[in-house]
Amino acid sequence: MEILSSYNLIIEASVIVILSFWFNGLSKKTNIPSVLMLIALGIILQFVLGYFVPEKLDLSGGLEILGIVGLIMIVLEAALELELKREKLVPILKATAIALIGLVASAWVAALILNQFVPGMDMQSALLYATPLSILSSAIIIPSVSSLAAHKKEFHIYESTFSDIMGIMMFYFLVGRLNPVEDAGVAGFAGNLVLTVVIALVASYAIILIFQRIKSQAKQFLLIAVLLLLYAIGKKMHLSSLIIILIFGLVIANVKLFFPGKTAIFLENDKIKQIYHELHIITLETAFIVRTFFFVIFGMTIVISSLFSTSVALISLLIIASIYLIRWVVLRLFIGKDILPQLFIAPRGLITVLLFYAIPKEAQVAGFESGILLFVIIATSLVMTWAMIKDKRKMGTMLDEIDEELVARNQAEDALRENNEADRSEEDAAEETSLESRADITEKGAETKEGPEENGEDDTTLDETFPKPS
Repeated sequence: MEILSSYNLIIEASVIVILSFWFNGLSKKTNIPSVLMLIALGIILQFVLGYFVPEKLDLSGGLEILGIVGLIMIVLEAALELELKREKLVPILKATAIALIGLVASAWVAALILNQFVPGMDMQSALLYATPLSILSSAIIIPSVSSLAAHKKEFHIYESTFSDIMGIMMFYFLVGRLNPVEDAGVAGFAGNLVLTVVIALVASYAIILIFQRIKSQAKQFLLIAVLLLLYAIGKKMHLSSLIIILIFGLVIANVKLFFPGKTAIFLENDKIKQIYHELHIITLETAFIVRTFFFVIFGMTIVISSLFSTSVALISLLIIASIYLIRWVVLRLFIGKDILPQLFIAPRGLITVLLFYAIPKEAQVAGFESGILLFVIIATSLVMTWAMIKDKRKMGTMLDEIDEELVARNQAEDALRENNEADRSEEDAAEETSLESRADITEKGAETKEGPEENGEDDTTLDETFPKPS
C-alpha cells in the first residue's frame, strides 16, 4: 500500500494534472478529445494499480461526487459564455428544438434496441438506460469546437448545454415514475420546472446584490459553495437543480438585460465585472481539474473484457447508427444542407457516465453490459475527431486556395499596374515630344513675324524705289 501513501498520492495527482494539461495542448493540434486520453490514462493506471494493490478499490463514491461537481462547473462555464441578445433568440430556439427532438428520438430508438437485445430489459428500464446514451457531452463539445466558424461554435454551445439540462430533467422524470407514490405526472413535472425557475431567479438576484457588497477579495469559492449548496438543496426538494446553475450564469453574464432601466442603479458595475471575470476563471480551472480526475477514475473502473463481447459491439453499433441517422434528419429539417461537421459532433461523455451510476437499484438490469457505455463514448468521440480533422483540412485547403487566388490576383494587379505605368510613360514621352515640336513651330512663327519690323533698311529701299504718290 506504499503506492497509496500521502506523498505518493500528491505526486500521482500532480502528474495526472500535468498530463491533462499536456493532453489539452495535444488535443488542439490533433483534434483528438482529451477525454479519450484521460480515459486511456485511467485504464493504464488500472493495470498499474492492480499490480501493486491486489485488492480492488471502490472508487464509485468519488466518481459520483466528482461527476456532480464537474457537471455544475461545466454548465456554469457554458452559461457564463452565453450572450442573450434579441438577434440570438432564433439561434437559441433552433438549438433548443434540435437538442430536444434529438434527445427524445434517440432515447426512444435506443430503448427499443436495448429492450430487444438485452435479456430482462423491460421498456421502462430501457428508457432509463437509453437516456444517458442520448445526451450530448458539453464537457467534450465546448472545448473541441473552438476552431469552428462563430455561428457553428455558438450552435454547439447552445445545443450541448440544453441537451445536458433537458437530458438530466428527462432522466429524473423517468426515475420519479418508478415510484408511483412520488410520481406527479407531466403536470407535476411542469409545476416543478416553473418553481425551479422562480427560485433560480430570486436566488440569482439575491446573490448578485449581496456579493457585490462583500469587500473581501477571497469570495469566489464562497460563491461556488453557495451554488453547490443551492444545487444540493434543490435535489433534496426534487427540483431541476441544474436550471438554478444555468439561470445564475445567464443572469451574471447578462446583467444589463436582467437589470433594465432604473433597476440598474442597484448595480455596482465595476464590482459586477470583477465578480464575473474572476468567477469565469475559477470555473474554467475547477472544471478542468474535476473533469481530469473524473475521466481518469472512470478509466480505472472500466471492465476492459466487456469491450470484446459480440453482443456489446452489436448493440453499441446499432445505437450509434441510430444517433447519427436521427441527427441527420433533425439537422436537415432545421438547418438545411450546411450540416457538416455538425452532423458528426455528437459525443457522449461525463453526464452519460454520471447518470448511468445514478440509475436506482430497482431499475438496474443485470444483463446490461457496462461496455456498451464505454463503446458508445469512445466511438462517438472518435467520429467527432475524424470530422473535426477533416473540417480542419478542408478549411486549410480553402485557405490555401484563397491565398493562391489572392497571390494570383496581386500578381495580375501588379502586371496591370506595370503596363499602365509603361503606357503612361510612353504617353508622357509622346506628349513631351509634341510640346517640343509645338514650341519649335511657335518660335519659327515668331521669328517670321519679327523679321520685317527688325530690318528697317529694306523698308527704306522700297520706299525710295517706289515713291508714294503725292
